[in-house]
Amino acid sequence: MRLAEYQAKEILLRFGIPSPRGTVVDTAARAAAEAEKLGSRVALKAQVAAGGRAKAGGVLFALGPEDARAKAEALLKTRLVTPQTGERGLTVRRILVEEASPLLAEYCVGAAVDRSTGSIILLASPFGGTEIEETARTRPGSVFREQIDPYSGLKPYQSRRLSFALGLAGEAQIQAAAILAGVVRAFLELDATLVEINPLGLTDIGRLLALDAKIDIDDTALYRHPEFHQAAADPDPDSDPAELEASRAGIHYVRLGGDIGCLVNGAGLAMATADLILEAGGRPADFLDIGGGVSEEAVRTGFRIILDDPAVRAVCVNVFGGIVRCDTVARGLVAAAAETGSRVPLVIRFQGTNAAEGREVLAAAGLRYIPAETMGEAAEKAVAAAREGSRP
Repeated sequence: MRLAEYQAKEILLRFGIPSPRGTVVDTAARAAAEAEKLGSRVALKAQVAAGGRAKAGGVLFALGPEDARAKAEALLKTRLVTPQTGERGLTVRRILVEEASPLLAEYCVGAAVDRSTGSIILLASPFGGTEIEETARTRPGSVFREQIDPYSGLKPYQSRRLSFALGLAGEAQIQAAAILAGVVRAFLELDATLVEINPLGLTDIGRLLALDAKIDIDDTALYRHPEFHQAAADPDPDSDPAELEASRAGIHYVRLGGDIGCLVNGAGLAMATADLILEAGGRPADFLDIGGGVSEEAVRTGFRIILDDPAVRAVCVNVFGGIVRCDTVARGLVAAAAETGSRVPLVIRFQGTNAAEGREVLAAAGLRYIPAETMGEAAEKAVAAAREGSRP
């Protein structure tokens, strides 16, 4: 779950990381009132859960209340399209009105998971701002890294080393060390997959402030963080309704835009199934992982979500029973097929726990399907069925 910028800044403040004064508003009148409080120059920042807002016109600067009112009116209710939103974009419903201080420099700092070493990687660059991805690609030597042990956390010498790498000294170096320590603490305590401050601005009076912030929380750890439950229960209205329904049912579903629906247990198996479909010349319509301790009802919901996609011309069910029982999956498939009345070609591969019992359930219900023994065979048959099949 990605938090909005204003939410991320509120949380980072708890970890000793300051940001400019500001307030979230949802009307142009409130934007004008907030600009009058802050005085002089303010930034108006669209609060959508996507990067690249500045380049897309989602960050504007205003001089005074009336300028802020006019620019807020232009920004609110527009659809912001960035490389991370897709072509549909996201509707701007809230704006962060924030004090805009003169800057001497912009940096970038952040923490993420380094899966190759099983540790946290703390990154810092003296070149922050909108071009940080390009900077990392073209000037990799300008991005400095420290591996952080998740049990012992950030060591003082590591924060000093990164602060010096940023070219900071004196009071600014002390501030940077505290901010870096706060980033790591936030990452650990929030069960985050990303904590990023870009840019981290050095103002003309020598203060380091988080001018933008991103925090991604591991969805599987949300049960440990009741403070985020409201944000999870109140999704963006622009979210895909099918993805929201799947999330409520405990299913991991992402629409991919192809024409072969995939219902699989396990994220790794789901990705492998999608790869095999692509290798066979097809296009997966979704990533749908029904998970481990799945219920018949969850399978029914997942299969119905796939069948409700008008682009789907065939469905590939690839289940390797372990904790998941194939007969449970079979009953969910039968229920969804009866509910929807769909005649989309269905390829099913059952292996593992109760695979034979699952096939018996399908036969007893008279569900028509194409059997497959291996993953590759299932993918190839699904691609062939999609080319030949048609929706009722």
